[in-house]
Amino acid sequence: METLKYKVIKSEKQYNEYCQTLHDLDFATKRKTKAIEDEIELLTFLVEKYDEEHSNFETLEPIPLLKSLMKDHKIKAVDLANLLNVSEGLVSDMLNYKKGLSKGTIRILSERFKLNQEAFNRPYELHVPVSSKFKDAKMMNTRKKPAIA
Repeated sequence: METLKYKVIKSEKQYNEYCQTLHDLDFATKRKTKAIEDEIELLTFLVEKYDEEHSNFETLEPIPLLKSLMKDHKIKAVDLANLLNVSEGLVSDMLNYKKGLSKGTIRILSERFKLNQEAFNRPYELHVPVSSKFKDAKMMNTRKKPAIA
């Protein structure tokens, strides 16, 4: 009897190995044969099943969740930039709370990691320094009374 190449994930070590294999198959192979596509689909299913049973994504804010998923799936910022079709600088700004996640980004991330879009669509505070140019921005929005001659 033939032994199975992949089995139900029962340990974090096995989970990490499967994530690495999935990453390698997904990013390293340009032309995917039907067999490789089937292997990717099976590994994705096994990883997702393990994630559902062992992770509590509902309590995480979007950025820590994204960082955790990147770590688990061994995805670097450059890989994320390629996935989102944006610059590495924008990814850096998102990961450092300087830019928010757009609707398109949320859709792509939820599809890639097989999570509900609500996981990435939660409010969180951005860390944007106050610009001296706009320090008194409230003054820009006040009405000026016309001078009466």
